[in-house]
Amino acid sequence: MTPHAELEAQIDRWRGYVQRNRAISPADVDELEDHLREQIADRQATGLDDEEAFLVAIKRLGNLDAVSREFAREHSDRLWKQLVLVPAGPDDASASAWRELAVVLALAVGAGVAVKAGSAWFDDGAALMRNLGLLVFPFLAAYFAWKRRLTGAVAATLIVPFAALAVALNVYPFAPAGSTGMLAALHAPVILWLLTGVAYVGGRWRSDKGRMDFVRFTGELAVYYTLLALGGAVLIALTLASLRAIGVDFQPVLEDWVLPFAVPGALVVAAWLVEAKQQVVENIAPVLTRVFTPLTVAMLLVLLTVLATAGGFVDIDRNLLILMDAILVLVLCLLLYSISARDPLAPPGLFDALQLALVIAALAVDAVMLTAMLARIAEFGYSPNKIAALGLNLLLLVHLLRAAWLAVGFLRGRLPFAAVERWQTRYLPVYGAWAAVVVVVFPPIFGFI
Repeated sequence: MTPHAELEAQIDRWRGYVQRNRAISPADVDELEDHLREQIADRQATGLDDEEAFLVAIKRLGNLDAVSREFAREHSDRLWKQLVLVPAGPDDASASAWRELAVVLALAVGAGVAVKAGSAWFDDGAALMRNLGLLVFPFLAAYFAWKRRLTGAVAATLIVPFAALAVALNVYPFAPAGSTGMLAALHAPVILWLLTGVAYVGGRWRSDKGRMDFVRFTGELAVYYTLLALGGAVLIALTLASLRAIGVDFQPVLEDWVLPFAVPGALVVAAWLVEAKQQVVENIAPVLTRVFTPLTVAMLLVLLTVLATAGGFVDIDRNLLILMDAILVLVLCLLLYSISARDPLAPPGLFDALQLALVIAALAVDAVMLTAMLARIAEFGYSPNKIAALGLNLLLLVHLLRAAWLAVGFLRGRLPFAAVERWQTRYLPVYGAWAAVVVVVFPPIFGFI
């Protein structure tokens, strides 16, 4: 083995990490590497060995994210150039990019065709709603299966649950406008999204890092899809106004053709954009979490005040309880996205304390919700909706309690941040299992009402 081989391997790993940040050009990476080697040589001159010199030099070089932000500010033109659809470059790279774009567009159109065909096939809106996810998510999973080059065995493990879910949603004799049918429609997308996550991580669902990457991807996908939806809404509004001014009614075409293709197709396109430009989006994630976390804490405190002044728990409006559940789910999503956007090596700080406040506030709201639900069940009896909501809130209670415990340990310096991160990702399959119970087990238990 050559002298300092391990040091050179560490520098290579560091260089590869830096090169993945698209705001930094190869020439700039060379400059950073020269600076790093100078720092290592200085440390070695003081008597440190290779590993110690490398670690100290990296620390002195500064946080990589800060370096990236500085480069982005000084070279903003590079950042904007990363937003082109197909990059210029060597023939092989360009051909690969065009090929991926063709696959994405084909899958986006396929999702639109599936939704349009489903609208004609299913004779009622309830059946279409139950199957809507089945018409869209397979195309998103197919993109990741193609992108990750999934093996036949992994693809089979995905096809089987997709098919089983399709059978359950279409063979069960759901009552018209029944509760179990609506619950199945609401919970099926959770199962489908987690199955898509298996495709996203290339079948390595047991990988904590892979699951956290999928959490990060989900948050970034929401950002991109929202931007596409807002831009599309503006474009459609301008088109409608222009055609209406000359006496052309575009509304039927919009409802029958544009929206059935645009809404599902945009999901596939947004996923591709996140995959292609994730290094740019990652700079947005910390900003979003720092803006919305304190606002969400304030909102939860207001909700606690409203619930405390609402009178007896039995008298709390049913619609308010449903809304509270939706808010708790959004809080959980924000918590996961915040953790995915955090530098795991950074020491505890003020924002970590703010996240703990968010979890504690959510726990208080969840405790009030559970008390109100149990009171309503004792007063009026149980129903599919009440049991499903009760189960979800119990899952949230366990998730948030453990998250709060780990956050306290991290803030006190007794636990690494990796412990906080692992709990979040390892608990995700529990929600999928509960969603499967609601979709598959609830309908026969409650007589498909």
